[in-house]
Amino acid sequence: MVSNNSIIMVKNPRFDDIRPYYEEELPAAMERLSESEVFPLLATFVYPDVSIEEVRQRITSFKTIREFQHDTMYKLNEQIIRRSITSFTCSGIERLSPQKQYLYVSNHRDIVLDACLLQYFFVKSGFETTEITFGANLMMNPTIIDIGKSNKMFKVERPGGSLKDFYQSSLHLSEYIRHVIMEKQQSVWIAQRNGRTKNGIDATDQGIIKMFCMSEPKDKIKALADLNIVPVSVSYEWESCDILKALELYESQSHKYTKKPGEDLNSILTGILQRKGRVHFELCEPISVAELSRFEQQTNNEYHKSVAKLIDSRINTAYRLYPNNYIAHDMLYGSSKYTSMYTKAQYDAFAKRLEKLDRYDTCDLDKLKEIFVGIYANPVDRK
Repeated sequence: MVSNNSIIMVKNPRFDDIRPYYEEELPAAMERLSESEVFPLLATFVYPDVSIEEVRQRITSFKTIREFQHDTMYKLNEQIIRRSITSFTCSGIERLSPQKQYLYVSNHRDIVLDACLLQYFFVKSGFETTEITFGANLMMNPTIIDIGKSNKMFKVERPGGSLKDFYQSSLHLSEYIRHVIMEKQQSVWIAQRNGRTKNGIDATDQGIIKMFCMSEPKDKIKALADLNIVPVSVSYEWESCDILKALELYESQSHKYTKKPGEDLNSILTGILQRKGRVHFELCEPISVAELSRFEQQTNNEYHKSVAKLIDSRINTAYRLYPNNYIAHDMLYGSSKYTSMYTKAQYDAFAKRLEKLDRYDTCDLDKLKEIFVGIYANPVDRK
């Protein structure tokens, strides 16, 4: 494991509104967590063979974020894998150095697990965990805030308000990410776009690239080269929250979708508990200075677009297709093109999953099922 000495505590009060907890704030957070209403449920899930009181004593003894992550969060991920994942794999770590800091730009399929499972792999591989972006909309109660900020998560405001407010918020985030990588010497995980991919089409928002550059406006090549961008491709055999995503896409076709109370929490819990089959992470080749320099003569807007496409190329190439994807593609297009890629049993399992939509009989079921199938089929075309 990386030693404690590798964590550099650099405090800058400018970022107090978004930063994770400092080490000295962890014990109080663990005390609050141990007294929360949901603590018995969380303790039973993470430590199924330990009494509630022993778990309480255990977490309130933590003095560092590393202790919390290497014990509680590690065991949480072990339970998630044991209960809902048939095979968890991750490749590409040999492309990276445990002595360097990176900005991991990932496709985003699950609210919590995309980043959470990757941290588990980093701990297993002897790498330092990363700081993690955490949408302000997800900071829905004090317990989630304590867990998140104790897990090196920092707040990201969703777009909204005036253009001036949006600009200031983006600049603040850009400066914080650079502060974490260059001064705190920690890595950062961020999704390639605002919110999860719902339709199975992973695409990097060029606005994210523009945001990265805002904290180094005079040199667009250096702005990104300093951050050591590593695209990350995560693939779930059974798409996280697939039915919930299909329903949201269905509703969005007829009117502007508005989240219901408790919807984010429901998606978090569904993502954790739902059977996911095989899950694979690919840590892609880092974006090199030579690659960025190819775009030097482009305008800023063209540059942001070109870098986004480069990240997309890495992610889509590394994305791992499963039988469900080929089954869905054949279903969607009434084809037998990919029949060699799946068995009858696998086809029947996907068809049975599709039948679960029949309960939503107030919807146009044909349209709803077409959307659901598209979620799985679209990655085939992207690949």
